Amino acid sequence: MDVPARSTLKPSAPTFRELFTPKLVTLLREGYRARDFTADAFAGLTVAIVALPLSMAIAVASGLSPEKGLYTAIVGGFLVSVLGGSRFQIGGPAGAFIVLIAAIVERHGYDGLVLATLMAGLMMTAAGFLRLGTYVKFIPLPVTIGFTAGIAVIILASQVKELLGLDIAREPAALVPKLAAIGDAITTINPAAVAMSLLSVGLIVGIRHLRPRWPGMLIAVGATGAAVAMLGLDVATIGSRFGEVPRTLPLPSLPAFDLAKLRAVFPDALAIALLGAIESLLSAVVADGMTGRKHRSNCELMAQGVANVASVTFGGMCATGTIARTATNIRAGAISPVSGILHAVYLLLFLLIAAPLTAYIPLASLGGVLLVVAWNMAEKREFANLLRSSWGDATVLMVTFLLTIFEDLTIAIAAGVTLGAFLFMHRMAEGVEVATGSPLIAEDEADVTGAARTDYRPAEFGQDILVYRISGAFFFAATATVQSVLDRIGEHPKIFILDFANVPLVDSTAAKSLEGFARKLRRTGTQVYFTSARRSVRRTLAHAGLRPPLVSYAPAISDAIAAAHEKKPDQN
Repeated sequence: MDVPARSTLKPSAPTFRELFTPKLVTLLREGYRARDFTADAFAGLTVAIVALPLSMAIAVASGLSPEKGLYTAIVGGFLVSVLGGSRFQIGGPAGAFIVLIAAIVERHGYDGLVLATLMAGLMMTAAGFLRLGTYVKFIPLPVTIGFTAGIAVIILASQVKELLGLDIAREPAALVPKLAAIGDAITTINPAAVAMSLLSVGLIVGIRHLRPRWPGMLIAVGATGAAVAMLGLDVATIGSRFGEVPRTLPLPSLPAFDLAKLRAVFPDALAIALLGAIESLLSAVVADGMTGRKHRSNCELMAQGVANVASVTFGGMCATGTIARTATNIRAGAISPVSGILHAVYLLLFLLIAAPLTAYIPLASLGGVLLVVAWNMAEKREFANLLRSSWGDATVLMVTFLLTIFEDLTIAIAAGVTLGAFLFMHRMAEGVEVATGSPLIAEDEADVTGAARTDYRPAEFGQDILVYRISGAFFFAATATVQSVLDRIGEHPKIFILDFANVPLVDSTAAKSLEGFARKLRRTGTQVYFTSARRSVRRTLAHAGLRPPLVSYAPAISDAIAAAHEKKPDQN
């Protein structure tokens, strides 16, 4: 019976213009009304209120001065909204970068961070131009959850000093030495700092439950700052540690560098680019899920690259898309990227007008803000579900989580993705099946008296014709399975047909193994036919040498049988 022809419908490839047109341009083409601007203005103000304390807290936790977080939210946030491929993405400093930035600053100083971020920005721009943004979605969920949870643990550990008001002259960036330093300084706990920490966390959590629309983080920071100023509490503040926050954006500048410095920070640049791409595109995917819209991943990646270059040029730090602020933007009723642009404008106005007020903010309250951030980003429920789902997912999750905490974020992501890929290949290989209507030679085993024997039954197409069907992706990991079945064929038939109707892909390793098998059959005089192979599969097989006269191709099994019967015996 003929196998019906299969038709595969594929969407036409998008043009360069469609891939890289910023969403802001698309919006303006569609039409932008006054009421849309009103909605965006309110949403932008809401996000700016959230971003103000958070940007400063992330900068301080990263070992930088608080204004660098504001510069990043202003410059990076503005460019992400203007050039990005998402309608609702909010760019700025992210908690996920705290661990990475702190380690870079400890090793290379702020100039090293600037250089690494510049290189990372160029990498992300190039990756977007080369359309590699699409591939970020192939990172397994256990890897994403694992390194995010690991970062949350490290953020929590990094804030113990501020939460307890400990006197630690130089706090190590690595987790184990950090915990040792905290243990040595535990006798220097400052009760006033502990009180401000508890008040900050209590206000944020309480407001979130009682008045979820109120800016809990800003209220907590403002209330604790007022308490410190009015009561004269002896706690570390932004003013006492960093001095007054500048009231203007700095002029663009770059540090001097040479080839040796470029080599030294290259691994860090790679880590920033990888993490920035993952975080920003993950945030865009979350925004798509909340709104039903679809982002342009490569356009977004290019915008992130430009934003990172500009952020450090204006005295900032690494920028990326931020999931929490993007979600806040959507919930506040944002219509377009204009809300993200206005969020940057609001922060700039605050910097110009009210920057001196930040000097009163206690670092303990910023520690409380990051404590809540770490708790929220840990994805506790998803973490527990993955641990229970399968041993493979649980292994990938724990490897990524532990390597993030105790080793390095880049190593953790690389190890998690590699392990996930091997597990995927194992699962795919297990799903490959070979079906036949002919008996196989039994595998070697000890003779057993009275053992049941398989009765010989002729193949469904006659004794001279043997038909095998492969089902599943036939790639290197499945080669051994398929080869073991083919090698157990008993008497060689006059016609051997291998059907590829259910094979979506074949790789070079699998094709080469079939070539050796086909040559063995041809030496015995067997005609070999491959049927129902789709174009991409046939191309791979042909490149491996599986071409006429070694093998013949037919649209269906019945066509192969008819063609074989038409050949004369001396043409075999």
